[in-house]
Amino acid sequence: MSDLPRKAVTRTAKLAALPLGIAGRATWGFGKRIVGESAELVGRELQQRTADQLFKVLGELKGGAMKFGQALSVFESALPEEVAGPYRAALTKLQEAAPPMPTRTVHAVLEERLGEGWHELFLEFEDKPAAAASIGQVHRGVWHDGREVAVKVQYPGAGEALLSDLNQLSRFSRLLGPLIPGMDIKPLITELKDRVSEELDYGLEAQAQQAHAEEFADDPDVLVPQVVHQSDQVLITEWIDGIPMSEIIADGSQEQRDRAGQLLARFLFSGPARTGLLHADPHPGNFRLLPGGPEGEDDWRLGVLDFGTVDRLPGGLPATIGESLRMTLDGEAETVYELLCEEGFVKESIELDPDAVLDYLLPIIEPAEVEEFTFTRGWMRSQAARIADPRSPAYQLAKQLNLPPSYLLIHRVTLSTIGVLCQLGATVRLREELEEWLPGFEDPADGEEAVAEA
Repeated sequence: MSDLPRKAVTRTAKLAALPLGIAGRATWGFGKRIVGESAELVGRELQQRTADQLFKVLGELKGGAMKFGQALSVFESALPEEVAGPYRAALTKLQEAAPPMPTRTVHAVLEERLGEGWHELFLEFEDKPAAAASIGQVHRGVWHDGREVAVKVQYPGAGEALLSDLNQLSRFSRLLGPLIPGMDIKPLITELKDRVSEELDYGLEAQAQQAHAEEFADDPDVLVPQVVHQSDQVLITEWIDGIPMSEIIADGSQEQRDRAGQLLARFLFSGPARTGLLHADPHPGNFRLLPGGPEGEDDWRLGVLDFGTVDRLPGGLPATIGESLRMTLDGEAETVYELLCEEGFVKESIELDPDAVLDYLLPIIEPAEVEEFTFTRGWMRSQAARIADPRSPAYQLAKQLNLPPSYLLIHRVTLSTIGVLCQLGATVRLREELEEWLPGFEDPADGEEAVAEA
């Protein structure tokens, strides 16, 4: 019997208990208020209990349920503080750990995929997992050539579990929606389902990771572990130490936060330009801060893990993004509107006021307007509230805009990265990264002036 609950009826029962549990706790809260406890105190306790149950179930199920939880965790910055507080600790648990797969199951997978003599491939192999994720867990070892390695072993039945969970969660999307005000949960779940087969394919992951490892091999700021060996359900890469991003978010110094934020922004925009691939799973569990940056041991580098989900962008990020962003900052409402129409952000059947579109966009792109910007949870919440308030012009306009399928993953990755920057509270020179790496952002006139001066 698999140690990952695979039977649809078992997993469905666990997920189906979530809305029932929420209803039960609401009744419990009502009873507490009748006997005189304050609504604020009861509300906080209710949120804490709800968070504990939600993420306990998601973590136990691994699969798509945990993947969904990790996707939500990067949007925690958008929640009002009175709601975010109780959820923050529970969300963070999903970024780094989940209940482990038993040793006998790990050994069985390794024997099936690496052969009966799999032990001989390692000088050392630790049975206790070093980390767990949505479809597999990681063990630390020493490869036969002496290299320290991370051995990622896929849970048996992970594919079936992923699809079962996400199908079930889509049925509860309206109940889960209040977790992130202003965000439609259903398209997020649909997109996660579309990526299932890709993420289960460790061959594709190995190709994407090795492409990044080779491109960033001599980079002073970013480290991507080399791929050592790959087979079905097993991926072995070089091991990297470092401080998990979730620890920097919780306890890091401001210097670490700012450096982590700058490098995260640099990787987001430089990766597609340099590799033609966008790392599309930017939750904190996939990043480490390592000593030994360009200024020496007291400086920091960014370690990047998990390339199971990538967006393939042979020409880098679309130039339309950079052009629209630059023209919005320059106040060219008509030109921006035309570009958005051409790319399908405004459907042919809808006509909008270009100036209203500009007013909608400007607050969102404030970080690109200044030399450096401090990302905060307060700023993120103000943006979410502006778009989520039905009385707001931004809410009415957002409902009429369209997100073309080719931009869906780019949009989610960008929002997720901004969410992590806000969790870090990092001060970042974002415009500097955009000018260097984002096609179309730099004004062509600037390039012509530089050539003329040369």
